[in-house]
Parts: sequence; C-alpha cells; structure tokens
Amino acid sequence: MKKPAVAPSIEELLTKLVPQRLLDILTLEPSSTGQQYYHWDELRRRDPPHSLSHQEWWLKLKFARCQTRRSVPLTDSKGNPFSYCLADNILEKLQLIDARASNNMVISEKLVNSGQRDRYAISSLIEEAITSSQLEGAITTRKDAADMLRSGRAPRDKSEQMILNNFRAMQKILTMKDQEITPERICKLHRIVTEHMLEDDTGAGRIQRADDKRVAVWDETTGDILHQPPPAKKLAKRMKKMCAFANNQNADGPYMHPLIRAIILHFWLAYDHPFEDANGRTARALFYWLMLKQGYWLFAFISISSLLKKSPASYAKSFLYTETDENDLSYFIIYQLKIILRSIKKLEKYISRKTNETQALDGQLNNRMAFNHRQKALIAHALKTPGTVYSIESHRLSHQISYATSRADLMKLEELDLLRQFKVGKGFRYKAVEHLQKALQQID
Repeated sequence: MKKPAVAPSIEELLTKLVPQRLLDILTLEPSSTGQQYYHWDELRRRDPPHSLSHQEWWLKLKFARCQTRRSVPLTDSKGNPFSYCLADNILEKLQLIDARASNNMVISEKLVNSGQRDRYAISSLIEEAITSSQLEGAITTRKDAADMLRSGRAPRDKSEQMILNNFRAMQKILTMKDQEITPERICKLHRIVTEHMLEDDTGAGRIQRADDKRVAVWDETTGDILHQPPPAKKLAKRMKKMCAFANNQNADGPYMHPLIRAIILHFWLAYDHPFEDANGRTARALFYWLMLKQGYWLFAFISISSLLKKSPASYAKSFLYTETDENDLSYFIIYQLKIILRSIKKLEKYISRKTNETQALDGQLNNRMAFNHRQKALIAHALKTPGTVYSIESHRLSHQISYATSRADLMKLEELDLLRQFKVGKGFRYKAVEHLQKALQQID
C-alpha cells in the first residue's frame, strides 16, 4: 500500500504564521471532526471550517490533541517518544468495551452456566489461529484448517503448519495468563509460532543479531519500504523495556487503561520486529496474554484477527498513520478498539445463535433422551452440516474432555442409531445417519 503523507508538525506550521494569525486561529470556536480522528492524509482532502486553510485547521486540531496527550516508554529508531491522546473517540470506546466485556452478565451466565464454555473457547482459539495465519499469507480453507486442528491430523503444507503453530501458541497463552512476561517467554512463544516454518530453524525463538539481515516491512507491489524497525543491536534492551511496560512495573506513573496498555504492547512488538518472521502473529498473541492477565476473561472467547483479516489495508494503515504523525498511537488504538467492539458483538450473536440451536433441539427431543450438552452440540452440528465426519479426538478437543469421556459420548450416540461408525486406517470415525431428524423423533 502507498505510504501516507507525513503530517506537518506544530513546529513546522508555526514558522509559517504571523503571531496575529495564530491568535485568530486559537480564539476561533473549537473545530470539530465529530467522532473522527483524522490523519493529515485524510484531513487535507476535506473542506476546512471557519475559512481556515488546511494547514491552519490541522494546527488547531494538533493544539487540541496536545491537551490530552500521554507519553509512553516506547521510542522510535531515532529516540523520539511515542504518545497517545485521550480523545473522545477513545474514551467512548473504552467505556463501551468495559461495559460489555467486564460486566456483561448475559454472556457470563451463558458461558459459565450452559456447560458450553470450553466449546466456545476452543472455537475462538481455532478461529484466531486460522485468521491470524491468513493475515500473514496462509492459504487454506477454514474448513480444512479447522478439520486438521479438531482431528489432530498432521499438517499437509506450510499454511496448515502455520495455523497449527498459532493454535498451540494461543493454547500456551491461556497457561501464561497469571505469569509476568519476560524476553525468554516471548522467545519461547515465538519458537512455538515458527516451528518447522523457517528456512533456518536457528531463527526460531531468537531475536535478530547485529550480523543478521535485518527484516523490514515492504510494499509488495512497489517494493518501497513501509517500515524500517530499530537496529538489531538495540533489540535486547528494547524488549526488556517492553516487558517492564507490559508488566506495569512503572505503576507509580500516570494511570493507563488496561486496554490501551495491551494495544500498545501489540504495536510495540510489531514496531520493533525483533524476529526473522512471525512478528505480527507473536504481537497479537501477546495482546491476548495481557488482556487475560488484566482480568478481561471475555478475550478467551473472541477473535480479533478474524476481523483484521477482512480489511488488512486498514490494519496496516493504522500502523503507518502513527509513524507519519509524530508517533501518535491514537490512530492504532482507535482502530483496535473498533475491532474489539465488533469482535464482542460477533461473540454475542454467536452465543445467541448457538443457544437458540440448543433450545430448538431440546424442543424437538421433548425430553425423550437426556443428552449431555456435548452430545447436543454434536447433534445440532450434524443437523446443520450433513456429512461431517467426527472422531474421538475431534470431539475431545472441541470440549476439552478426556479420551474416555469423548469415546463414551460417541458410542452412546451410535447405540441410539444416530451415528454410524466406520474405520479409517487404524482409527474409527463417526458420521450422522441419513435422515437424522427422523431418527431423533424415533428415540423413546
């Protein structure tokens, strides 16, 4: 994508104004852009208010943004600090997410009390693993990838290997949520993400060294460099500083909302690009780790990459807008908050749909058979997707249960003539009988 125009700084703009004109600009009524937080690249294409020039309008907005600016420990390659503004757009979205993610009792009851919690969590992990990989170029269908993860079969190509690695990394994140992050743990996470993926395996789980060919972010169409990360010799020190930030070791400083901290951590690792490959996947995994560590339990059930994948150019632009406007992280923060809100809404719809499916199935069964929630989920899925093949391993993974429990679930459904068992290699597979709906009605 084309790199956006570099935004003029306040210092540059002031050199072009006489004092009286500056006074006129500052005493005008506040110029509003509504809930938008425009970058210079967007603003210069719009009509300015109050007969201002574009540069005068930009200067007025920049002065207003300075009033709520907060610095962060992250610096760019030249040592210039990054910062963000507590703009109305950010404050409003933070309040909405807090209300829906931390205190959403409707979702909480359905997740905790319905017996479906593990199934929702695994579905989310699978979705995130697949779409985070597709963002980085994995080419496979969602069905094939999900079948691989649920069945436990070996990956057939690099794309499936990437997805399997991401799935294992997300599972690892769930076990790390009560731990502090360290450079060593980040490197272990990266090693999981890149297993069997790099041409030289020595690059897995190792930050780049001064003698390595330094990675950069390129425009694949034009060949232009979009982002040149800091020199490799600075990476070790920068990662320690990043971990201190993530662990909130400077807690005596100004308050930072947990969501903003996690989003900046996501940006920070992606900006530093410390690894030979898979920096984006590792950055998004760290975002999840920090959200869970900070008590946002709902993030175990949502996938941000599934929405980022729908508009990768906007995702990339949020990085570039930050770098081309005096390291203003507000652009990246606002975009990520939008994605999070949409992800929560998507989860709400998903849970509502699954709840309705279960209730509809209960109505059809009319208490003729006391199926457990796992068996109901499989029956509902089989009714919706005829021809699907199930295995003990796929059922076990979907519900995070033991092999014996999974086997008992499927054998009971087979005994009731709802599933047919057949052999594939040394293992058994199961498929719903033809006319499953009719078979359910005949159960005593």
